[in-house]
Amino acid sequence: MDGTYVCDTLEDADRGLKDSMTLDEIRSKKIKDKTAIPQGNYKVTMNVISPRFSKKKYYKDFCGGRLPRITSVKGFDGVLIHIGNTDKDSSGCLIVGYNKEKGKVLNSKQAFEKLYKMLDNANRNGEKIDIKIYSTYKI
Repeated sequence: MDGTYVCDTLEDADRGLKDSMTLDEIRSKKIKDKTAIPQGNYKVTMNVISPRFSKKKYYKDFCGGRLPRITSVKGFDGVLIHIGNTDKDSSGCLIVGYNKEKGKVLNSKQAFEKLYKMLDNANRNGEKIDIKIYSTYKI
């Protein structure tokens, strides 16, 4: 965040999607619940209560069900940042944690709480929150 390492992320399979592609191109490559969001720059909002996660005790207690939501992702709806360990815990969302084992992140709650507090503080201060999604490997 602002050039400082906070945590790692894990997504579904990278299928080479980019936000510069047309919606039809994205749809032709996307496999529902098994595809990472397109690489690109996005806005993050902290003001939406997740219908799904707000029912879970952890999220209800920690953040009132308000999870960071990545907005305007072409071909995807409801992209959240939340806890989990593997791509099985994601349906196109970003899972946060620490990449200590191949194919998974660990200590996800710890990472989520750290990141959430930073994002929530920025939001409360009226700052715009942006996120850049990119791949560090070649497909």
